[in-house]
Amino acid sequence: MFHLLEKRIADALAARIESLYSISGPVQIEQPKQSSFGELAIPAAFQLARQLRRPPFSIALELSDRDRHLPIEGVEMLEIAGGYINVHFDRGYYAASLLSGDTAPPPSTDGKIIVEHTNINPNKAAHIGHLRNAILGDTFVRMLRATQRTVEVQNYIDNTGVQVADVVVAFRHLENKSLADVKHLIATTRFDYLCWDLYARISMYYAEHPETLQWRRDMLHQIEQGANEDAELGHVIADAIVNTHLATMWRLNIVYDVLPRESEILHLQFWATAFELLKARKAIYFETEGKNNGCWVMPGSAFREGSVEGDDDSKVIVRSNGTVTYVGKDIAYQLWKFGLLGKDFHYFKWHTYPNGHEVWSSTVDPQAANSPHFGGGSRVYNVIDSRQSYLQDVVVAGLRALDFPKQADNSIHFSYEMVALSPRTCIEMGIELSEEDKRKPYVEVSGRKGLGVKADDLIDKLIEKALDEVTSRQPDEPEESRRCAATQIAIGALRYFMLKYTRNSVIAFDFGEALSFVGETGPYLQYATLRARRILLKLEERNEALPDFRSALSREVMSRQLADEDCWQLLLAASKADFAVERAVTSGEPAHVARFAFDLAQAFSSFYQKFHVLDEPDPEKKTFLLWMTEYFRTQLERTLAVLGIEVPEYM
Repeated sequence: MFHLLEKRIADALAARIESLYSISGPVQIEQPKQSSFGELAIPAAFQLARQLRRPPFSIALELSDRDRHLPIEGVEMLEIAGGYINVHFDRGYYAASLLSGDTAPPPSTDGKIIVEHTNINPNKAAHIGHLRNAILGDTFVRMLRATQRTVEVQNYIDNTGVQVADVVVAFRHLENKSLADVKHLIATTRFDYLCWDLYARISMYYAEHPETLQWRRDMLHQIEQGANEDAELGHVIADAIVNTHLATMWRLNIVYDVLPRESEILHLQFWATAFELLKARKAIYFETEGKNNGCWVMPGSAFREGSVEGDDDSKVIVRSNGTVTYVGKDIAYQLWKFGLLGKDFHYFKWHTYPNGHEVWSSTVDPQAANSPHFGGGSRVYNVIDSRQSYLQDVVVAGLRALDFPKQADNSIHFSYEMVALSPRTCIEMGIELSEEDKRKPYVEVSGRKGLGVKADDLIDKLIEKALDEVTSRQPDEPEESRRCAATQIAIGALRYFMLKYTRNSVIAFDFGEALSFVGETGPYLQYATLRARRILLKLEERNEALPDFRSALSREVMSRQLADEDCWQLLLAASKADFAVERAVTSGEPAHVARFAFDLAQAFSSFYQKFHVLDEPDPEKKTFLLWMTEYFRTQLERTLAVLGIEVPEYM
C-alpha cells in the first residue's frame, strides 16, 4: 500500500507540474526527517525554482492548489513547510486498504529475468564460500518473484573445466582407479568429501612436480573431445558431485530450474557458433607472436579503458592447442541466455525435489523428454564473486562487439566479497591455527590447499548447537520435533548471517554471533514471529475466536484507533514490506530486506511491550489490536519467506 500511494502521489504531482508549467518528468519523493512532518516529503518546488525563477514556497503553494488540498485518493492533507510539500496519509483509508487485501503489486512487464547462481565446480564438496553465492542468488530470486517478476534460476555446471580434469587426473595417476572403481566409490563413500581431499592432493602434487601439469593439459583435451573413457570418467564424477551439491542446497531451501552444462555448450556447437560470430565481427584476432602466439585473443581495448591491441592485458579466448577458455564458453552461454545464438539445448529431467519442483539439465540427446522452455531472457544476473569482475567485463565486451548493446547493458554482474571464518569458529571446526592467525579478525580459506569448512559440516554443526539450545528450553518435546525446530533455527541463522551484510562486505562467519537469540540474527526474527503466533494461539486456548475483521473494522474505526500516533507508526512500519523489497530489487541489495526484517521484528517487539492485546477491556480496541497482531505475523512471515527463512513451532 505504501508503494502504491507513493506512486499515485508522484503521478498526480507530475501531471499537475506538466499542466501548470509544461515541464514533464518524474517527481522525486523523500522520507521526512520527522514523523510529525507526515509520511512523504516532495521537494519538487526546489527543483522547479531555478527553471521558473520563483521562490520554492510560492511554487509549493501553487502545486498544492493554494488551499493545501490536491485531491489524491488516500491522502488527507498536503502541508507546505518551507518549500517542501509534506504528505499526510488518510490513516483510516490506508488501514482499510491493508485489511481489504487489494494492494498487491501488478504483474511485472519486465519479461523473463534469468538469475544464474551457485555454479560450484563439480569436483568436490561445497564449502562455506559457495553458500554466500547460493543464498544471495536464491534470495534475489525470491525478491524478484515477490515483486511479480518472472524468474528462471540457472545453475551452470562447468563439467569440462580444469577442476574436474584435475580430479580425473588424480584418480588416474595418483589412485590408479578405473571407471568401474570410481563408480563403486560413488556408491559406497561420501564421494564429494573424498574428492575434496583428492583435489588438495593433486594440487600439491602439481606444485612439487611441475612437469606433471602436462597431465592436466592432456586431460582437458580428452574431456573436450569426448567419446573416450577419460571423458566418461569426468562426466561420472561431475554428475555425482552435482547430486551432492543439489542435496546440500536443498538443506538451505534452495532449488533450481535448469542446469546448463558446459559439455553441451561444446558438443552442441554453441561455442563453435559463437566463435565464428566473434571472428566475423573481428571481436577477436589470431596472435602470431609473444606469449599468446597461436591463440585467439580479445584485445584489452574491448574491455579495458586505455588498452590497445597487442597489450599484455589482451584476453585469450582460444588457447594455442585449440581448447577454449572459460570466458569463451561463457560468451556463448550468455548469448544463449538472451536467445541470440540461434541454438538451444536438449533437456532431460535431472531431479524432482521433495516439494515437487523439477530441475532439468541440458543434454546432447535429441530424444530427451519434453521440457519447459529455458533461456531467452530480457535481463541476466550472474551471481559471481567480485574477483571475477575482469572476466565478466570480457563477456559483456563480447556482446558489445557482436552488436548487442541492449543485452550487454542488461548483463549484470551480481558480485559479492569473500566469506572467511572467525578464529573462534575455525577452532570449533577443528582447524589448527597459528598464534598469528588467532589474533586476526578473520581467517581466509583455500579449496586448493584443503583449508576450509565444508558446507554440510557447517550446517551440521549449526544444527547441533541449535539442538542443544532447543533441548535446554523444551526438554519434554519429542526428539524428532526438537531436531526439526533446531534445523529451521540453524538454517535461519545461517541465511540471515549471509544476508545482513552488504554484498561488498567481507564476512567473517561466527557461530556464536549467527545463533544468538538476541540482536540482529535469524533466530531473533523467528522468535518475534513466534510471539505474534502465541498471542493468537492463547486466544484459541481461551475459547475465543478471531473476530471478523472486515465487518468489525470499518474505515471510521481504523481512523479512531490510528489517532494513537504509536499505533500508526507501528502499522506504517509493518506495511512497508513490499516497498522495502522493491527498493532492494532496484538497488540489487538483499541486505536491505534483511535490515527491514530486523526493523519489523523490533517494531513488533515495541507493539508487544506497549499493548496487552488479550487483556484489553475495550472491545473495539481489542479487535483492532488483534488485527494488528495478525497483520504483524503475516508481514513477518512474508518477509522471512523472501529471505528463505522458515519459522519453527517453538524455540
